[in-house]
Amino acid sequence: MGGLLSGLDQSLISGANLYMPGNLKLNANQASLVNSGMPLGAVAGALILSPINEYLGRRMAIIVSCIFYTIGAALEAGAINFPMMISGRLILCCGLGIEGGTVPIYVAESVPRKIRGNLVSLYQFNIALGEVIGYAVAAIFVSVPGNWRYILGSSLLFSTILFIGMLFLPESPRYLMHRNRELESYAVWKRIRGFSDYSSKEEFLDMRQVVGSENTHLQSSKRFAWTELLTDPRSRRALVYANIMVFLGQFTGVSAIMYYMGVLMSKMNFTNKDSVFMSLVGGGSLLLGTIPAVLYMERFGRRFWANTMLPGFFIGLVLVGVGYRIPYETHPHAATGVYLTGIILYMGFFGSYACLTWVIPRESFGNKTRSYGMTTADANLFLCSFIVTYNFTRMVNSMTKIGLTLGFYGGIAVVGWFYQINFMPETKNKTLEEIDDIFSKPTSAIVKRNIKQTTGIIKDLVSLRWGKVFAPS
Repeated sequence: MGGLLSGLDQSLISGANLYMPGNLKLNANQASLVNSGMPLGAVAGALILSPINEYLGRRMAIIVSCIFYTIGAALEAGAINFPMMISGRLILCCGLGIEGGTVPIYVAESVPRKIRGNLVSLYQFNIALGEVIGYAVAAIFVSVPGNWRYILGSSLLFSTILFIGMLFLPESPRYLMHRNRELESYAVWKRIRGFSDYSSKEEFLDMRQVVGSENTHLQSSKRFAWTELLTDPRSRRALVYANIMVFLGQFTGVSAIMYYMGVLMSKMNFTNKDSVFMSLVGGGSLLLGTIPAVLYMERFGRRFWANTMLPGFFIGLVLVGVGYRIPYETHPHAATGVYLTGIILYMGFFGSYACLTWVIPRESFGNKTRSYGMTTADANLFLCSFIVTYNFTRMVNSMTKIGLTLGFYGGIAVVGWFYQINFMPETKNKTLEEIDDIFSKPTSAIVKRNIKQTTGIIKDLVSLRWGKVFAPS
């Protein structure tokens, strides 16, 4: 439900963009700020993520985010001028920053290792589903007078449902253990996981031992957890890795393309009304793209998934750029067909890739620094989203549309692909405590292992042993 609400609020603005700026008499800079106000407000939410998570817990942090969502949506729906609209956007998105960083942590800390990647990926699926619902809501209200107010105000329903649901859910057992509430942690673990099988008992005991040693180390060293992120080599590796993956997920352009979907469609000579309906194409592709990740990421692994999906949405970017180059006046069907094919490929492959940007940061940090590490990752995510979205119009004007999509976004995708091949560790089917061991090794050891694995994959492909590569056990 948290992912659904997040995706809904990210896509509702696309339909509202076609009517709200004119109704409120916003100039171009104010309209850009309203769009980019979402990631900017989310940065503020991300910055208070760690204190809220540390002192209130995962469950209460999500409840606090629902309150921000509700207040912000009410201000948006009732806005009569730019200050009221931007205030509503910032408050709502502050809730997004808190919720977006907390829900995947809550899931990752509570579920078995064999399905952790799938269930955290389900968060991205629900984001995509929420985006499709947002586009559908815009299509429903597009012909209603005052349409954009109903569009933006519709998120009130979903934030209320999430708020009520969280009242009945328990706290994360790892958070309780981290706060030395061992008996409560045991009770929650028994309720949500049970102790009927050996792996569950082993994971609970491992968690107890690792979290206990981390707490003892932190108390004896008398250092703050923030300091650990920079001074502890294990935490520093996770910090760099998680934030680079987040950067790649945003600076390949998805936020700008998603927020301006309706506007981009209108530039392909669709009417405003048709642009709202055509936005469902991109949103639907993003939704369908997340399904393979939810089902198969844990089977194929993080490295395979990242290095397969990134070239796929690069091809989509190429087609989007080519679509812009085809003159619509003389070849309308070719221009529209190539552009939409590019959007479908880009959003579809990115839907699968985006799951990694939620899974990787949540499992990379150790228990003692997870809240603080997620503050940096979430703030980085939304700050990158703000930069890409706010500067989208200026970058299009200075680089041209094909220069931006193919040259800038596509170039970052290519560089990122080589980074993943060399520096991305594999963490599938490992407990959060076992992942600690991976990041405790020097970066050179991780790179050496990755090069050896990549060389083996290339040999298998050349020798036509494709089953070994594409159908792992």
